[in-house]
Amino acid sequence: MAEAERITGTPGNGPEPGHGDGGETGQDDAAETGASAAPRGPRRIGALLLVALIVYLLDLGSKLLVVAKLEHHEPVQVIGTLLQFEVIRNRGAAFSMGEALTIFLTLIAAAVIVVIFRIARKLYSLPWALALGLLLGGAFGNLTDRLFRSPGVFQGAVVDFIAPAHFAVFNLADSGIVCGGILIVLLSFRGLDPDGTVHKD
Repeated sequence: MAEAERITGTPGNGPEPGHGDGGETGQDDAAETGASAAPRGPRRIGALLLVALIVYLLDLGSKLLVVAKLEHHEPVQVIGTLLQFEVIRNRGAAFSMGEALTIFLTLIAAAVIVVIFRIARKLYSLPWALALGLLLGGAFGNLTDRLFRSPGVFQGAVVDFIAPAHFAVFNLADSGIVCGGILIVLLSFRGLDPDGTVHKD
């Protein structure tokens, strides 16, 4: 009889919780990886697109305005000589760098946009949505210039107009790209992934 009970098993003789059922094992695995999964909730693609749209429209509208009103005119002083609005056409990267690499920079901007959309498929973190939205809106803003402004497709000059003293001239798209990049670095240092996972050191 005892032998039969041993073979068939009796209540209370099964594997203890956390040993054979994966309870403790799952916790140990999480501890070993140093990550804790936060409640995911809804994906944040809508927030990403909203931030990107706001940045893009602000950038596009500001460029259309300054080209119509300020180009070929004297710089407009905003804060004396510390900050001026002065329209220049920049064929380089952000802050007028790399002017001989216009086509290459255009391809980089397009690649950044593709990467952001790939990340967005598993985006559950609102801070990451904000960061990627800033980056996406800025990338689209400058890419629009490169595609549709003279001297031609993929070689168009970006409109820059914000001219601080002793610094490169830039635009709102550049600001979005830089702010988004800084935020991504901060989120990475804090261990927050786009999918909402938090890594603990």
